Amino acid sequence: MTGSPREATPREMTARELARWSWRQLTSMRTALILLLLLAIAAVPGSLIPQENLDSVKVSNWQDAHTTLTPIYRRLGLFDVYGAPWFAAIYVLLMVSLIGCIIPRLFVYWRGLRAQPPAAPRNLLRMPAATSYETAESVEEVVARANAVLGRKRYRLRRESAAGEVAAEKGYLREAGNLLFHCAVIIVLVGFAVGSLFGYKGGVIVLVGDQYGFSNELTQYDDFAPGSLFKPDQLNWFDLHIHDFHVDWLTSGPRQGMAKGFKSEVQYEDGPSSPSKSYDLAVNHPLDIGGTEVFLIGHGYAPVVTIRDGKGDIVASGPRVFLPENQSFLSFGVIKPAAGNISAQGLFYPAEVTLGGVPQNITGDIGDKSAAMLSLQVWKGDNGMQDSEQSVYTLDTSRMTKVNDTGGRAFNLRVGQTAKLPDGLGTITFDDVVRWNKLQISQTPFKHVALGGVSLALLGLMGSLFIRPRRVWVRARETAGGTLVEVAVLDRSGNDEVDAVVSGLVAQLQGREVEEMS
Repeated sequence: MTGSPREATPREMTARELARWSWRQLTSMRTALILLLLLAIAAVPGSLIPQENLDSVKVSNWQDAHTTLTPIYRRLGLFDVYGAPWFAAIYVLLMVSLIGCIIPRLFVYWRGLRAQPPAAPRNLLRMPAATSYETAESVEEVVARANAVLGRKRYRLRRESAAGEVAAEKGYLREAGNLLFHCAVIIVLVGFAVGSLFGYKGGVIVLVGDQYGFSNELTQYDDFAPGSLFKPDQLNWFDLHIHDFHVDWLTSGPRQGMAKGFKSEVQYEDGPSSPSKSYDLAVNHPLDIGGTEVFLIGHGYAPVVTIRDGKGDIVASGPRVFLPENQSFLSFGVIKPAAGNISAQGLFYPAEVTLGGVPQNITGDIGDKSAAMLSLQVWKGDNGMQDSEQSVYTLDTSRMTKVNDTGGRAFNLRVGQTAKLPDGLGTITFDDVVRWNKLQISQTPFKHVALGGVSLALLGLMGSLFIRPRRVWVRARETAGGTLVEVAVLDRSGNDEVDAVVSGLVAQLQGREVEEMS
C-alpha cells in the first residue's frame, strides 16, 4: 500500500534566514518609497513648530503660550526635529535601503547593456502593435533596408539574427536615468548629513548703528546649534556692523502699514588686517564670508531707556530689544537691570494713536519717531537676574510688586519724556529708538555636493520620463506573391503612440517620404 505523502510542517526561521528576509524587505523599492514618505512626513513638524536651533526666543514664547503641549513635544523632540534620534533613524534606514536597492540594479543594468536585443518572437502579428505588407523586393533587400533605417535611428541591432529577421532595441538610458536619480538622492542625503554633522547654525540680534556690531565668536551668539562633529576652530574670523537699515512700507490697500521689503547696509572685515567691505544684505540675498553665510531673517525696534533709582544713580541705560507681536510691529519687551530693584515690561507702539482712550498701533513705520510710544508696567523687587535659566525676554513677577502711576495705569512715554515713580523710587526716561536686525549665521559643509545631487536627480528624472525603451522586429519571408514583411514594435514604457511608430517604420521600409520616426 502506498502511503500518503507527508505534509510539510511549518518551522521557525533560523537567525540567518531571518536576517536575509529582513535585508530583502529593507532593500525593496517599496520600503525605500515608504521611508522616503516617512522622512517627508517627519519633516513637517520642523516647519510648523519653532525649532531651538533656528530661533530659541520663538521657542520660548511658544512654550509659554502652550504649557500643556510643551512637555509632550519636548519628550518627542519636536523642538529639534532634525536632531531627534527617530528622525536620524529614518534617515539612516532610507540611505541603507536605497544603497541596497541600487547595487543589485547596477549589475542587472550592466548585464543588460552587454546583452544583445532579444530575437523576434515566433508570431509577430500577435504583438500589441504589429502589421504586415507584401513587397516585390527580395528578403535580402528588405533586411538591408531595415538595418539601415534602424541604424540611422540609433537602434542597437542584434548581431546574430536568424535569416530574414532584424531585431533592434533603444532606450537603454531610461534605466540609467532611474539609477542616476536614486544615486543622486543618496548624494543629497550624504551632503545634508555631512553638513549637519560638521556645520553649525546660530542666531543673533544686532542693533543698527556704527557703535554696535557683532564678532563671530561663540559668546556673541544668542542661540547656537552646532553639529555633532563641529569644532569651535571652524568659526571664521569676521566682524560686522549694520550701518543702516531700510524698509519699504505699504502705503495703501488693506495691508497698509506692513513691510514689503528690507535691506541692511552691512560693513564687515573678514580678517584682522583686512579693509572694511560693504554689502547690501536682504532677504534671500545672504552675505558669504569664507563659506559662512549671513542671512537677514527679521527686524524690529529697541527703545533706548534710562532707569534711575531714588538717589539719581543710573541702574540701567541703553537700547532694549522688543520683540514684534504682529505685522504692524506692536512689540513686547522687558527691562531687567542687573542692579537695583526696579524692572519694567510693556509694549512699544511704533506709531501710536488713541481710539476710545485705548492705545492702538496702526503701522510698523516709525517715521520721525514723534508718534512712537512706550507703555510700561513697573515692578519693584527681585527680578531674578541671578537665575541663569530665566530668559532675558521674560520677567518673573512672582517676587515683585507692581508700581503704577497716580491714576493706576501704565506709564505711557513719548520719546524724550520722563516718568517719575511714586514713593521716591526713581525715574524712567524714554530717550530714543534704534532698530535691530535678526541675523542667522550658518556654515554648511558639502552644501555644493547636496546641490549637485539635486541637479543630478533632476537630470535622472528627466531621462526616466522622456526616454522610452522600445524594441522593434522586422521579419521577411518569401511567398507565392512576393515577399511578406512583418513589423512589430513593443514600447516598454506604455506609450500610446506605438501605432504611429509602426506606420512610420513601414513607410520608411517601403521607401515613402514620411516624417522622422521617433
